Amino acid sequence: MANAIRALAMDAVQQANSGHPGAPMGMAEMAVALWGQHLQHNPGHPQWANRDRFVLSNGHASMILYALLHLTGYDLPMSELRNFRQLHSKTPGHPEHGLTPGVETTTGPLGQGIANAVGMALSEKLLAKEFNRDGHTIVDHHTYVFLGDGCLMEAISHEACALAGAWKLSKLIALYDDNGISIDGKVEPWFIDDTPKRFEAYGWNVIRGIDGHDAAAVSAAITAAKGLAKPTLICCKTTIGKGSPNRAGTAKAHGEALGADEIKLTRAALGWASEPFVIPEEVYTLWDARARGLAAETQWVEAFEAYGKAYPELALEFARRMDNELPKGWAQAAVDAAVAAHTKAETVASRKASQLALEAFTKTLPELLGGSADLTGSNLTNTSSTPAFRLEADGSSNGGRHINYGVREFGMAAIMNGMALHGGLIPYGGTFLTFSDYSRNAIRMAALMKQRVIHVFTHDSIGLGEDGPTHQSIEHAASLRLIPGLDVWRPCDTAETVVAWACAIENKHRPSALLLSRQNLPYAPKSSLDGISKGAYVLAEPSEVGLKKKAQAVIIATGSEVQLALHAQQQLGKSGIAVRVVSMPSTNVFDRQPAAYKNSVLPKGVPRIAVEMGVTDGWWKYGCAAVVGIDTYGESAPAPELFKHFGFTAENVVATVRKVLGR
Repeated sequence: MANAIRALAMDAVQQANSGHPGAPMGMAEMAVALWGQHLQHNPGHPQWANRDRFVLSNGHASMILYALLHLTGYDLPMSELRNFRQLHSKTPGHPEHGLTPGVETTTGPLGQGIANAVGMALSEKLLAKEFNRDGHTIVDHHTYVFLGDGCLMEAISHEACALAGAWKLSKLIALYDDNGISIDGKVEPWFIDDTPKRFEAYGWNVIRGIDGHDAAAVSAAITAAKGLAKPTLICCKTTIGKGSPNRAGTAKAHGEALGADEIKLTRAALGWASEPFVIPEEVYTLWDARARGLAAETQWVEAFEAYGKAYPELALEFARRMDNELPKGWAQAAVDAAVAAHTKAETVASRKASQLALEAFTKTLPELLGGSADLTGSNLTNTSSTPAFRLEADGSSNGGRHINYGVREFGMAAIMNGMALHGGLIPYGGTFLTFSDYSRNAIRMAALMKQRVIHVFTHDSIGLGEDGPTHQSIEHAASLRLIPGLDVWRPCDTAETVVAWACAIENKHRPSALLLSRQNLPYAPKSSLDGISKGAYVLAEPSEVGLKKKAQAVIIATGSEVQLALHAQQQLGKSGIAVRVVSMPSTNVFDRQPAAYKNSVLPKGVPRIAVEMGVTDGWWKYGCAAVVGIDTYGESAPAPELFKHFGFTAENVVATVRKVLGR
């Protein structure tokens, strides 16, 4: 069974002349132990709700996962393995969720896989508390991880694994491929951590000294890990490129094909007589998990049917959430919240407006799970419906729905990705916008995987004030808007904030980032709420300042700067200059609108001036004649002084419009 993995790994990498054969060859017996004897899964139904989750955190070893999926009976034929790393194949260089059946998460950026797994295990713990009842256990599965030295060197592994220990995620079992080799060679000069002690310090159970090439020993360690009251790290000592006479144990086995001659020698050393990409039928029989998986799922389905008879409402709720569907009352709740915000017309910071929206939405959506990276009182991500997540005396969840992640922005973002991938929860988490840099690669991964993860980024500009340039966001809004598949919202008032939240919740296949102010923002009067969800809309026409002529210029603004645009419109109107004000809370959403709508908001031939407290580059694509922005870092001073110093005043906007019009 192990040699089948080795053969497929070296054959696929050789054919592609690209890839990483060493890790799959070294972890082959680990895979035999886990996938052959422990993993609860059904190749015929990869999305079965109660399946164990398997995460290949060292995603460069992708051929071990593709080999396992093929051998155990998933819809991944040998032709796809032959097309490893080729255009449009289902076997890309690193595993991609949504492309290959059975791949639970996209891995490759090292460390994020183990962090995703922490999110998956947390989801299992939370959903078990919410839905399981005495005699009816419907949420009961493990999350298994393969990880290597590179994952442990990446700092995100510290953030996520420390939380896993604090949360006592007893159904998280990680198998460490301790082969001592990375791309640059033996890791001893630069990786001297005592990994077992490190994880023991996190509160993990650690099983040391396992021979990773002894499948029985690995299996026994997995058995020992099950049922413990905390997560487990199984340290498996392996040889990278195991079986290769001349490459085993060397860096050359890590990231390049073995070569035809070495593969021939390796086949002989392993006693593997089959031709490339040929697996003997008796080996397929040993690996085939279809019957076992179907039986396991059938047993669970019967148990769920009994659960449905005993707890019909809970069963329907569980099915709805695992199907990623919003409840029937959601649409009306979203409308009601937006109308209420419009009617009240409150002057509050948009971070407070976000909390007001969450107060309504967390009551309607029990799957909304909040959190913050040690900034709850600033991000305002907690509500009356989301008490803090804590542990009971027995280590189970207290049912809380707001997570204190500590100062771990990257870990938080990747853990939220894992929760979204698991299903049953819609995670959101907060920090300051300037710290989105720490989270960025996990945000990118959420976009790549098309996962509904919501980031609450407060303190969105130089309006932060005295904390100075280290904390003041300048380039962050523009930078986040560049991530394909991410919707960035910068609302100007309570109504726009509610709509931004509703859009983020309704968009099942996109992550969202809400950029929110620290300072209070007056409500921007508007005749309709309809255009907000389109990303941009006409907020005020010249007629609203007493002018009957068509707009001579359009001011585009976002967030707190919308008020500057409105004040400038009034001042310009007094001198007969007609200006339209467009609020553009989401450039990403607006850019996806039909051309006719975009032209109706930004009419051709009318000069455009953008106003935003951030770098100017991104605004030129709208054909702007001028941009009132900031292309330097900020300063430490009270916010009103900074606004004046950097030109974010109605007077400067007026002067800019006049200059564009030659008036």
